[in-house]
Amino acid sequence: MLQFVRLLVPVLACMAFSGWAQIPDNKELPGDKTLPDYRTVQLQQFKTLQPFTLNKLDQNKPTYIKFWASWCQPCMEQMPHFETLYQEYGDRVNFVAVNININEKRQEISKLQQRFGLTMPIYLDQQGQLALAMGLVGTPYSVLLNPKGEKLYSSHESDSVLDGFISRLGQGQQLPAEAATSDLTAAAQQKLLAKYQTGEQLVFFTATWCDWYLAESRPDMAKQCKDAQAGLNQLAALLPQKNWSGVVNHLWTDDKALAEFNALYQMKVPFQIDSYGLLFQHFNVRSIPVLLKLKDGKKVAEISDFSKPQHLVKQLQ
Repeated sequence: MLQFVRLLVPVLACMAFSGWAQIPDNKELPGDKTLPDYRTVQLQQFKTLQPFTLNKLDQNKPTYIKFWASWCQPCMEQMPHFETLYQEYGDRVNFVAVNININEKRQEISKLQQRFGLTMPIYLDQQGQLALAMGLVGTPYSVLLNPKGEKLYSSHESDSVLDGFISRLGQGQQLPAEAATSDLTAAAQQKLLAKYQTGEQLVFFTATWCDWYLAESRPDMAKQCKDAQAGLNQLAALLPQKNWSGVVNHLWTDDKALAEFNALYQMKVPFQIDSYGLLFQHFNVRSIPVLLKLKDGKKVAEISDFSKPQHLVKQLQ
């Protein structure tokens, strides 16, 4: 847990100044903005399994979006406060509880609803598009929007500052929007995806934290991550002629965390951080660890069972 705190502090400091992910050389990559309009991103209603978009909300009300996961410990700590806010302001503010849908289980969400007596509607960000549009870098993450859909405030904290904003919005106060920031342009997306668009590749998706952070809340998932990561070099050695690479989820991750991950598992496969969540979203990776076989940018095989690496060789050849 201490490792998590050390990592989260710089992330929170960064988020205090900017809630939106920016690409450093964006000015050199002109192009039309193609991030999905958050109002039209298709979510799934947890209760009914029906599709839902934010433009179906009452457009005369401000909106509170909270991103979370059932295995996220700080999220669980904030849930009672989240329900309290909903009970107090739910008639004046649109509340949108968005599960990020990474390594998630429906039964765990149901247990969470019962545990905390959650009554607000819950939605699944099935392909991570809303997270991408909102610049999510870690959960819990709260975003406040005015009735015009402009972003007013974002935070990982559930504190008096958040309460103050919601109270003012609930009273009908008009609050100024945050300064606009650059979106990820079409050219920027193409640049990030270019190396995966031609030829045949084997790409391993995981997270630097899934082996230790999930150890208590999801021990089976944590073990699967640990075993797969420990055995990746063995699998790569069995197929040395293949084009191997690794991608780690950008949530709660920085260069230091990636360096520690590479050192811990003595990785021979080159890894990179999916800095904007684009690769996870583009290849629809919602469960980790997973190995994708790509051919000219298309997914032709997906492997999540790494218990017997030698048995995977034929499938990956």
